[in-house]
Amino acid sequence: MITYSEKLLRYFFQPKFAGTIDNADSIGDVGDIFCGDYLKIWIKIDDGVISDIKFKCFGCPAAIATSEALCELALNKSVEDACKITDEAVADHLFGLPPEKFHCSNLGSSALKIAIDSYNKKTNKVWNE
Repeated sequence: MITYSEKLLRYFFQPKFAGTIDNADSIGDVGDIFCGDYLKIWIKIDDGVISDIKFKCFGCPAAIATSEALCELALNKSVEDACKITDEAVADHLFGLPPEKFHCSNLGSSALKIAIDSYNKKTNKVWNE
C-alpha cells in the first residue's frame, strides 16, 4: 500500500495551479511512457520572473501533487532560479514521496525546463545557462 503525506494529498485534492494560461509566453510538456503520466505547463514571464504558471496533468495523485508543488516553487522566481529546481526539491516540498513514486517528481522540473528552453528559442534569451 502506498502512503502519501497529508501535504501531498492536499495538493492532489485542492490544486491551485491547475488550468491553462491564455497567451502564455511558453508551454512545456512531458510524458512518462512507462507509467502513462503526462504533464503540460504554461508559463508567463515578466522581466525575467515567472509571474504565472499553470498545469494540466494526467496521472496518479503523486504526479498531480508534484506538478502543483513545482508550480508553487517556480512562481515569482527568476527564470534562472526556476531552472535550478530539482526533482529532489519538488519531493522535499511535499515532505517526501514513496520510493516507487519518486519518478513523478521528474515530470514538473522536466516540463518547466522544456517551457523555458522554448521561451529562450522564441525570444533569443538565455535564462538557464
